[in-house]
Amino acid sequence: MKTKLTVFTGCGTALVTPFTEDGLNLPAFGRLIDWQIDNGVDALIVCGTTGEPATMTAQERDEAIGFAVERVHGRVPVVAGVGGNDTRDVIAAGGRAQALGADALLAVTPYYNKTTQAGLVAHFTALADATALPVILYNVPARTGLNMTPATLDILADHPRIAAIKEASGDIQQITEIFRVCHDRIAVYSGNDDHIVPYLGLGGEGVISVVSNICPRETHDLVAQFHAGNLEASRQLQYKLNPLVEALFCEVSPIPTKTALNLMGMQAGPLRLPLVPMGADNRQKLELAMQALGLLP
Repeated sequence: MKTKLTVFTGCGTALVTPFTEDGLNLPAFGRLIDWQIDNGVDALIVCGTTGEPATMTAQERDEAIGFAVERVHGRVPVVAGVGGNDTRDVIAAGGRAQALGADALLAVTPYYNKTTQAGLVAHFTALADATALPVILYNVPARTGLNMTPATLDILADHPRIAAIKEASGDIQQITEIFRVCHDRIAVYSGNDDHIVPYLGLGGEGVISVVSNICPRETHDLVAQFHAGNLEASRQLQYKLNPLVEALFCEVSPIPTKTALNLMGMQAGPLRLPLVPMGADNRQKLELAMQALGLLP
């Protein structure tokens, strides 16, 4: 029987990548990393979807991962996003992340060219065979156009280096089935910030979160309170965060998240095309949600 490997328990923040007009803003990235750790997050994910890796060069992605590893200096695990739709490139990115000192890899299902369920087994097995690091799979069919079924995950969960899944299908039947067939072999993280408590109730280890970019302490505490047996406190934090979560996804992520961080003075910088600034109505909705939590005057 496979021994379950848990990269982290709690809240892992899917970090934004602060940009300048022509590159990475590493000083701002460092301040964001320190602020996240000071506020209790349990892991940091660099170059996940929220970090805009699709519009970063390979050199920029490696620079961001290497910088984060050095800045974190072992305080929490650093998970490197290496997902893509070319298996060879994903394997190469995983090798570079391992050499840079990342603690684990996060890999999304292939998008655009997509594949079959058998192709998903072959793709992720090739990555896991090629690395010494734990691999977290990422299922987000709304963005990739490809859903990984529980039956496919059941096969992949036997691999000794496939450690977890970030599941963001939003399909409660599928989510429940994943826990039924796999939770004794892999960790399951919520990929939806408005569903954290339901995932925990099914046996989840935590969340890979967008809202924790803005509210790291509250998101960490939500998971910690649940695991400590304080279910009502955990539920109340979920209720508190959900209006902000809704606002953070009223436009394509991470547009609202970067906007919120900039409003808070965190210097997240500009978005990269094709992402564009928020529309006025949605920006007002975001500001009102932030004001309700005391994040803005």
